[in-house]
Parts: sequence; structure tokens; C-alpha cells
Amino acid sequence: MSIEHLILIAVVQGITEFLPISSSGHLILVPTLTGEADQGLVIDVAVHVGTLLAVCLYLWRDLAQMTVGTLRGLRGRRDPGFRLALQIVLATIPVVGAGYLLSRYFGGMPRSPEIVAWATLGFGILLGVVDRMGMTIRRIEHMRYGEALLIGLAQVLALIPGTSRSGITMTAARALGYERQEAARFSMLMGIPTIIAAGVLIGLDLYELGDVQLTDDALIAGGLAFVAALVSIVLMMGWLRRASFMPFVIYRILLGGGLLIWLYTG
Repeated sequence: MSIEHLILIAVVQGITEFLPISSSGHLILVPTLTGEADQGLVIDVAVHVGTLLAVCLYLWRDLAQMTVGTLRGLRGRRDPGFRLALQIVLATIPVVGAGYLLSRYFGGMPRSPEIVAWATLGFGILLGVVDRMGMTIRRIEHMRYGEALLIGLAQVLALIPGTSRSGITMTAARALGYERQEAARFSMLMGIPTIIAAGVLIGLDLYELGDVQLTDDALIAGGLAFVAALVSIVLMMGWLRRASFMPFVIYRILLGGGLLIWLYTG
């Protein structure tokens, strides 16, 4: 793999993982548009670790609150941190179960550019409609367990390449009336166990192949993904403090529409 392609994969993964524009969709499109080969399992693990470290650093206060709350909850003292931890677990169960069943019995979801294009366009429009119509009155502290489960069920749709895990969970949270920043914050917290689960599955595949050597390429990819993810998170949250999801919606419409024109007109 060329260093240019390695940098492209790492930066694309880092930037798109937590933005509502679909990291998996972009990673499918990269080899399609560049003609390069698949990056392989080592690089997949590395970029997942990089994005995971970035979101954990950004949300360290929430993670600390959840950790302390869980420890107190085990002693019978339930506080907001414990409640948030339970909500994240509840919201994660549907996608983990659906992902396992899809992989175990159906061989995974087809990864075609056509699916990416339609999902990018359709779910992008849905995000725009919901964001425009949704109320902006609620924070995570107001969330009920049933709502966490609903957002978790919406996350199952992210198994369709191009949907965007971040995008569909933010859409669901906005539909329930949560502020844009709060929708993004809960989505990123949900992403932590999801990324861990994906990284473990990829790591198991890598272990079964017998190639667990940490290469220079993996270190470079992980480091670049970490920096790109952290920068994209900071910029997105800063933007959502004063504006809407519309730039992401417009990007998705242009990307999805452009891909469909390219695919169906040759």
C-alpha cells in the first residue's frame, strides 16, 4: 500500500467516523474511486483504535462520570452517571445483536457503491427534515430508558453502508426533541462500545489469520485517524453550538446524487 493511500484511508476514517456522513460508505468509495486495493485488517484495527482514543479523550468527563456512577451503582447508590451508563448499554444491544446475526447467518451487508449512494442520499434528506422540524428543548439528563432503546434501534439501520451510524442516531435523537449538541454527544457515547465491538471482531479475524504484527503502517494510520477524528469532533461540536446539521445534509445530497448520476450514466 502506498503512503498516499494509507494517509487517505486514515484521514477519511478519522474525519467521517463521528460526522453524520457515514465512515463506512466513504471507505467503500475510496478504493472504488482510486482503484487501490483494500487496506486490510491491520489498518482497519489501527484506524478504529485511533478514532476510539479520540472520542474517549474528548468525552473524558462523561466517561469518568459513568465509571464513578457504575461503581456507586454496584453498591446500591444510583446517580446520573450510572443511569447514563445503563442507557448506553441499552442503546448498544440492538446493533450488536443485529450485527452478529447479519454476519453469522447472512455473510454481512453487501458493500456496493449503489447501496452507499442511495443510503447517503435518502438518510441525508431524512436528517435534514427531522433537524428542521424537531424541537430543541431536551438534554441527555432528560432521557428515558425507552428513548435510549429507540435510538439504539435506529442505530441498526447503520448496518446499511452509507446510512451513517452517527447520522441515524443523531436523527433519532433530534426526532425525540434533543438539542443538536446533545444528540451528537449521545451518538458519540454510543459509538464507543460499537467501535470497541467492531475492533474486537476485526481483531479476532486478524488473530485467526495469524498476522498480529504491529507494523509501521498501522502506527501511522492509527495516529492520523486519532488526530483527524479529534479535530473533526471539536469542529462539529463547535458548529452545532450555533448552527444546524444543514451543511452535512447538503454534502450528503450532493455526494449521493453525484454518485447515482455517475453510476447510472457511466
